Amino acid sequence: MASTSLGPSILVSHCFSAGEFHDSRLRFTLNQKGFVRRGFRVRCESTASFFQSLTLKVLCFSIDSFGIQEKELRRCSPFLERSSLPREAALCSDEWKAVPDIWRSSVEKYGDRVALVDPYHEPPSKFTYRELEQEILDFVEGLRVVGMKADEKIALFADNSCRWLVADQGIMATGAVNVVRGSRSSVEELLQIYCHSDSVALVVDNPEFFNRIAEPFSYKAPLRFVILLWGEKSSLVKVGRQTAVYTYNEIKKFGQERRATFAGSSDAGKYEYEFINPADTATIMYTSGTTGNPKGVMLTHQNLLHQIRNLSGFVPAKAGERFLSMLPSWHAYERACEYFIFTCGVEQMYTSIRFLKDDLKRYQPHYLISVPLVYETLYSGIQKQISTSSPARKFLALTLIRVSLAYTEMRRIYEGLCLTKNQKPPMYIVSLVDWLWARVVAFVLWPLHMLAERLVHKKIRSSIGISKAGVSGGGSLPMHVDKFFEAIGVNVQNGYGLTETSPVVSARRLSCNVLGSVGHPIKGTEFKIVDHETGSVLPPGSKGIVKVRGPPVMKGYYKNPQATKQVIDEGGWLSTGDMGWIAPQHSTGRSRSCGGVIVLEGRAKDTIVLSTGENVEPLEIEEAAMRSDLIQQIVVIGQDERRLGAIIKPNKEAAESAAKSKMSPVDPEVNELSKETVTSMVYEELRKWTSECSFQVGPVLIVDEPFTIDNGLMTPTMKIRRDKVVDKYKDEIDRLYK
Repeated sequence: MASTSLGPSILVSHCFSAGEFHDSRLRFTLNQKGFVRRGFRVRCESTASFFQSLTLKVLCFSIDSFGIQEKELRRCSPFLERSSLPREAALCSDEWKAVPDIWRSSVEKYGDRVALVDPYHEPPSKFTYRELEQEILDFVEGLRVVGMKADEKIALFADNSCRWLVADQGIMATGAVNVVRGSRSSVEELLQIYCHSDSVALVVDNPEFFNRIAEPFSYKAPLRFVILLWGEKSSLVKVGRQTAVYTYNEIKKFGQERRATFAGSSDAGKYEYEFINPADTATIMYTSGTTGNPKGVMLTHQNLLHQIRNLSGFVPAKAGERFLSMLPSWHAYERACEYFIFTCGVEQMYTSIRFLKDDLKRYQPHYLISVPLVYETLYSGIQKQISTSSPARKFLALTLIRVSLAYTEMRRIYEGLCLTKNQKPPMYIVSLVDWLWARVVAFVLWPLHMLAERLVHKKIRSSIGISKAGVSGGGSLPMHVDKFFEAIGVNVQNGYGLTETSPVVSARRLSCNVLGSVGHPIKGTEFKIVDHETGSVLPPGSKGIVKVRGPPVMKGYYKNPQATKQVIDEGGWLSTGDMGWIAPQHSTGRSRSCGGVIVLEGRAKDTIVLSTGENVEPLEIEEAAMRSDLIQQIVVIGQDERRLGAIIKPNKEAAESAAKSKMSPVDPEVNELSKETVTSMVYEELRKWTSECSFQVGPVLIVDEPFTIDNGLMTPTMKIRRDKVVDKYKDEIDRLYK
């Protein structure tokens, strides 16, 4: 390659030898028609330190009778944009290389089916698959018009909506990288994410949200442009330097005009096309985390496509089925599930916690994708409804539910779906007797279970509205909730994953729904359990740190190679930080169908070490305590103390109701319960529900403020941030242990 000492030298790699063009600084390889046949990389070098960090844009050139004509390189999603590609390139785009490619396939299969419904934005929206693809294509071209380039980062700070999905897919299809977060995060966190990710532009939910972040962003962040998904520019406040602002409809219009120009002329030929590589980064997702500062997880198109291709093994969605979406779309769990279901031809409706109860009844979804807290809330609502009914109805409902719980317990035994850590299977004769006993008891209980189905369960399912299955992820599903939904005939499939694993690495199948587990690994993914201290691999049934390896594992943490090395070893194994074990393989007995399922038992960093040297897993105690109607939220504490304690947010309505049942209505304490009374009642409930746990809770701190996303004490996926709670009540905790 030729270079010169005059200024920076441009080095061009090439592979064709039909003809060459020489300049004092440039060297090109051309084909016989005078065109560079494909994109090539251009690198700038200089002896001057100023030019060492300079990166030139990748250019392509064609030669004609008048000289050199500049051609712009366009990174594209090949299958999605196949119709606008040159014929030669289009013939090569018959498979998914990038996430947005899924839309072309879905349109070919389900074109005029309804893809999504967004009823709570103005205007309300409904799109078929064909219409949604056109929205995405318009947005893609609109982004290119306003200057979005491949590999650049663009922040997408917004919440669930059809336009979030269009923006997400549009950014990806340009070859750019989107950096996602919700609008409920703090301004400081959003600014940190924007700057750390090297984002150059911002897509936001609405003017109200942008007005909240405008001042610090205008002074501290490089903003090339801002796009409003909803609302008008007239509602924006003017602060600091002026930045170009576009509405969603303006970006769409830019794209429509450019696409119309391409269709009516040869302008598309002015570009050199390059396909997105499956190994390219598609998105950077900053971990919400229950502890520490968020880190930017780089997920590739390949990571996400693996989820899309393999989640059907757990969720057998069919065209026309309805899904209800209420989790943040930017969260890895919801995001991967949405991409997957849109390849199945389903209809998705966006909702929120506020409208969830009504939408479940009205929309009657086949599937609900959510987190354990939502299923716990549904469970509590059902229990409350039963407890407030007449004494006769309450007795009948509770009795029949207990019968169904016993019936499903026997059924799990004879189907071999009971978990055990024992590596040695039981003797055949013992297994046979156990199986026969479970069969006989289940046969006796079956008529009463069918009566419960007709009188109770059918009505409960109708009120819940989930007709096929609830998919739970993002946290541990309490066993009593799991058993309850199984008893009333609602399938709940619990899964497991992390942002760092795209996220799903295991889930329960309908055909092997082992309660208490997170199911079998997703295709192509390996699990192993290692000793927390030595790192040695443990046999099935032994508890240790869970490690995973396979296609879902992230590319790494953005600009943080040290943190990446800490979690991913040289063999490609990612340390999840979770404690768990793998069920042993048995050919007989209660566990014969459980072999290979993954069981989680809390986070390694959540383990409380008492001053006595004993290790305590708080999750067991917290799950048991949450069965009480009086306890709304709980965090078990006690690090380096002699005994455990707990921070509890009580359910005041339940406490007042319980007090009224014990005291005279004229007692003034009933109208305004003292803190001492509430503490006493909560402590009594705590002892009752945690009596069978390995450790008991000592002192209790009652707090009035709930743990929420808005006050920073919960993550966006509704998991309690333990460290934040402990920090907030540090002084009270110190006094509690004195």
